[in-house]
Amino acid sequence: MTAARQKRKHRAGLALSVTIAAALALFGAAARASLTARIVVNWHTGLAIDGYDPVAFFTDGAPLPGTSAFELRYAGVVWRFRNSGNRAAFAERPDVYMPRYGGYDPVAVARGVAVAGAPNVWVIVGQRLFLFHDPADREKFLGDPVHTIATADRKWPQVERALDP
Repeated sequence: MTAARQKRKHRAGLALSVTIAAALALFGAAARASLTARIVVNWHTGLAIDGYDPVAFFTDGAPLPGTSAFELRYAGVVWRFRNSGNRAAFAERPDVYMPRYGGYDPVAVARGVAVAGAPNVWVIVGQRLFLFHDPADREKFLGDPVHTIATADRKWPQVERALDP
C-alpha cells in the first residue's frame, strides 16, 4: 500500500470514529433524557405509557390507546383515556390505575435499574398494573411475583432518586 493511500485510509477511519463517537454521545443523551422522569413517557409525544389508557388494562383486559379528546395531566405528564368514565376513574384514584414503578420494568427495578416497560407486555397482579421491557422479564416476574415485588419495592426509592433530573 502506498503512503498516500495509507494516509487516506487513516483519515477515513478517523472521520468514521469521530462520527460514531458523536452518534453514541447523542444516543446516550437521548436515552438518559428519556429516563429522567419518574413516569415512563414517550419522548416523541410526551404521553405517559405511550398514550395507552391505564384504566383499560383493568376494565377491558387489554392495552388500548387513549384519545386526545380524553386527556388528563397528572404527576407532570399527560395521560390519555378511551372515554370520560376512564378519565374520571383515573382522576379519582390514580394510585390504583397508574402502572407500578411509574411504568418501569419491576424485574429491572429489583436489580436496581430503570428500564422502561412497554404497554403491550403487561400483567395485573394484586390489583396493580406492571409493565415489562420484554416477555422474558414478564415470565421471570410471574415465576415469583411476591419476591420480585418485595425486592423492587425495597430498591424503588434508590432507582427513583437516580431518575431525578
